[in-house]
Amino acid sequence: MKLMRSIRRAQVLFVLLGLVSLLLSRGAESFDYTAINCRNHTASLKDFGGVGDGKTSNTKAFRSAIASLSKFQNDGGSQLFVPPGRWLTGSFNLTSHFTLYLHKDAVILASQDLSEWPIIGPLPSYGRGKDLPGGRYISLIFGTQLTDVIITGDMGTIDGQGAWWWQRYKTELKSNRPYLIEIMSSDQVQITNLKLIDSPSWHIHPVYSSNIFIKGITIVAPPTSPNTDGINPDSCTNVRIEDCNIVSGDDCVSVKSGWDQYGIAFGKPTKHVIIRRLTCSSPINAVLTIGSEMSGGIQDVRVEDIVAIRTKTAVRMKTAIGRGGYIKDIFIRRMTMTTMRLAFLMTGNYSTHPNNNFNRTALPVIDGISFSDMVGVNVRSAGQLDGIKGNPFTGICISNVTLSMLPTSTVVPWTCSDVNGLTSGVSPKPCSMLTEQVAKTCPFPTDILPIDRIQLKNCSIMA
Repeated sequence: MKLMRSIRRAQVLFVLLGLVSLLLSRGAESFDYTAINCRNHTASLKDFGGVGDGKTSNTKAFRSAIASLSKFQNDGGSQLFVPPGRWLTGSFNLTSHFTLYLHKDAVILASQDLSEWPIIGPLPSYGRGKDLPGGRYISLIFGTQLTDVIITGDMGTIDGQGAWWWQRYKTELKSNRPYLIEIMSSDQVQITNLKLIDSPSWHIHPVYSSNIFIKGITIVAPPTSPNTDGINPDSCTNVRIEDCNIVSGDDCVSVKSGWDQYGIAFGKPTKHVIIRRLTCSSPINAVLTIGSEMSGGIQDVRVEDIVAIRTKTAVRMKTAIGRGGYIKDIFIRRMTMTTMRLAFLMTGNYSTHPNNNFNRTALPVIDGISFSDMVGVNVRSAGQLDGIKGNPFTGICISNVTLSMLPTSTVVPWTCSDVNGLTSGVSPKPCSMLTEQVAKTCPFPTDILPIDRIQLKNCSIMA
């Protein structure tokens, strides 16, 4: 009996070795990566007629590949390999228990043929698009109501070819510009180790989703490109963004949760967000913005170890009468700033509205905002903190912050209205509305959020 088992094992091993030899003889190669889940089934875009010449449309190939692989959702999941080449495509939808993997020499190119971009309705928490009333072109890579979806690679590129859209959105387009990646109403989302360039609008937009892990992303767009935000978590819970490098024409990261009456009615907050080890350059806007669309509420955002270079504003918080909602428990520490127009900006009069039907009695609550352990050089203005008359921003804490002002700066370092809080060890000295206390340290949470407990697995893809 033992002899028979040994023979069978030898036969199985022989077959496996034969398969490996066959794959290697065909030029197959294995790529390792880490992910929230590995997959049992693999296909290449070429298996579905993909042509990576930068000219041939691969919209049908992407859509067919993902439709075919979706049958493995309940059989260990699937992964689609995008090989070296320039893969022109319109928008396509992802599926659950699925990984899209880009080779380091793969470039997904966004099509400029509008017929390859379906139009979908506005987000219910916004009521309309940002550019125009009405619908929007679906994102290049889109997914909704998914579980366990991964977009990753070896720093392959997704190129939105945004200049075409930037030139047309104010005059020719009848619908709102698409985002590069949008994942909606989904759970367990991973976006890692990619280069994203020149999105038509925002680059990464997780919305109405939970358990989102974003790491190792490089985002590049011209400083003058309109609304090319880097990463915008929107009405999401348990988000972790880390080790990213962003140069954009708008905010590097903007945390949101819906717009005026639509966001209030939808009622889905953003909470439990980690942002760490981010390097940002945004000459037009901010490293981190909270709002202005925050009507569903934003709470428990933890930001640390940030490098800001040649950026207009380090941290910006925007709201207005009519927003309702709240911004609470925002903790920011260990930020290094070089060449800034303004370190801290808080405004209660950011009066953009989807229409005139907003509730003029809906006042936002801004409370519990902490800044600590920050250094800035070549700063033109330290802070402009303006709450809402009769509805002040409260619980502001600033400690151990040193800002070296530009020698040529002629502006007052700090201006404040309708705010209150305290400071300790801040230079230049803040405005009198923020009471100075000796040896006060602003809080930063020490508990571990669930998104920080995820265990990544060692996966591979044979292509």
